[in-house]
Amino acid sequence: MIDSYKKIELLAPAKNKECAIAAIDAGADAVYIGADSFGARKKAGNSISDIEEIVRYAHKFLVKIYVTVNTIIFDDELKNVEKLIWQLYKIGVDALIFQDFSLFEMNLPPIALHASTQCNNDSLEKIKFLKDMNVQRVVLPREFSLDEIKNVTKNVDIETEVFVHGALCVCYSGQCYFSSYIGGRSANRGECAQPCRKKYSLIDENGNVILKQQYLLSMKDNNLSSHLRDLIEAGVTSLKIEGRLKDKDYVTNIVSFYRKELDKISKNLSPSIGFVETDFLPNPDKTFNRGYTNFYFDGKRKTFINPQTPKFLGEKIGRVTAVNNRKFKLDSNIKLNPSDKITYFDNNMELTGTTVINADKNWVDVLNIGFIRKGTVLYRNFDSVFDKTLKNAQFKRKIPLSINIDNSKIILKSFGKNEIMYSFNDNFEIAKNVEKAKENIAKQLSKLGDTEFFASSVTVSDDFNLFIPVSKLNEIRRNAVLLLQNESAENYEFQRREANKTYPVYPVKELDYSFNISNKRAKTFYEKCGCSANEWAPEREEKQNITLMKTKHCLRDFAGMCLKKTNNKIGLYLADEYNNRFPLKFDCSKCIMKIEEP
Repeated sequence: MIDSYKKIELLAPAKNKECAIAAIDAGADAVYIGADSFGARKKAGNSISDIEEIVRYAHKFLVKIYVTVNTIIFDDELKNVEKLIWQLYKIGVDALIFQDFSLFEMNLPPIALHASTQCNNDSLEKIKFLKDMNVQRVVLPREFSLDEIKNVTKNVDIETEVFVHGALCVCYSGQCYFSSYIGGRSANRGECAQPCRKKYSLIDENGNVILKQQYLLSMKDNNLSSHLRDLIEAGVTSLKIEGRLKDKDYVTNIVSFYRKELDKISKNLSPSIGFVETDFLPNPDKTFNRGYTNFYFDGKRKTFINPQTPKFLGEKIGRVTAVNNRKFKLDSNIKLNPSDKITYFDNNMELTGTTVINADKNWVDVLNIGFIRKGTVLYRNFDSVFDKTLKNAQFKRKIPLSINIDNSKIILKSFGKNEIMYSFNDNFEIAKNVEKAKENIAKQLSKLGDTEFFASSVTVSDDFNLFIPVSKLNEIRRNAVLLLQNESAENYEFQRREANKTYPVYPVKELDYSFNISNKRAKTFYEKCGCSANEWAPEREEKQNITLMKTKHCLRDFAGMCLKKTNNKIGLYLADEYNNRFPLKFDCSKCIMKIEEP
């Protein structure tokens, strides 16, 4: 039975306070968000005061808040990072997501630490090392198959976090220097310019073009929604949705979808509390995506990319059968509506689009007919009706509350140890109509309004006989609820990390630039763990002849030239729009492709 497995966390992204609250209301068990600096999404920073407000709201429902401090750090930034961590600890943040190992040489509070994918947690030995350093959780590489995930959960007693939805980096996290090399914007500093979303050609060593001007590195989006049971049974701790740059609508739709999918498996999987009340029906296909893949989850190579476009194509709606000025007929059963956005590929095979002005059973009138011709296949990437439904969707997350009343006190109990007694001794008069008085107090104390509670049961003692004015009942309710809220906050249990000043042996002895050492404290830490830290990160010290990217996506295989299937060993290059040629190398034993510096 699935109910016999441990709780599993649904972890949502948040660009800002609005997104964080929306994620919590939609059923997230935890939220990860960036502070105003040192997060791997530089454009998604938040003030300490906003994060504190999010923490207070989240903890009402036992929802945890994790803050990203997952860039590499320079020497002159170490003090500010340490200061930031203490601020986050003091406002009640549950954990930090980190990349830079200099943290272990800082004077840190006992806040929990989660090792980001940027740490390149690609082996069981590295994960065991993190466990020995009292790291509470490891974020596993997106490239891990289910068998590799199981190998971790079975062999290391550490929390595991797995990405289940959202954009995919084509490169192993923490190992991409492509953006930094091309334009000086470092992915490890939260400034990735996404060169992987641009067009490239694949050419051989003789200059022959094998694949011309396609989006050869643009990954489809991750979607493991059909594998949730596998992950639960594997013992994974947290299911992570990507998207710290996405808006509230994306967060609401995707979190709501995964909450419903998990609840279909079992209503008892959530480690947080509170019933989500909504009539909204989520649909991830209606929200920005680049098409879906389960990546390497099943250990099988497949087409991971969409070479046609890095944009949101949308749902296929049909083929055009006739065109008349700005109108067209469509072979489709899908109803279009005014303000819908239509996409299609133009004569140059570039994705373009237009907007629906009006539509009836026969003709669709659009703003600009453009390159739409008879036979053009159309897609819809903005459904105006769904968008309106999403924007108007109401979510209420409520905690059941039992209320017991007698002549001198009320007892409120929500969950766990959260129970309070509130006394009232105002010498109220005896009611002339006792039954009506009982009915009135039960009604007034049940009006919990905008609080996080709803009255699951109200019990009035048999001997209750007081007449209490409505204004006084409202005051009693407010005071009692506030007392319970304060009690709940006091009872909130944090996961704490014990300071560990021992230095276990790191599984790699010789550390090159790919370990992203960018400050002296990180270098000192590694050396205490038995390593020779010979090179600085490329962001600190310019390197020559480095691997710009390593990836599970193999262009040799995509072009039908896999060395396991053919004998064509000719050298291959990736060429950008300026004809800069990047040599490709292939580690066929691990099914890894490397893009090298020219």
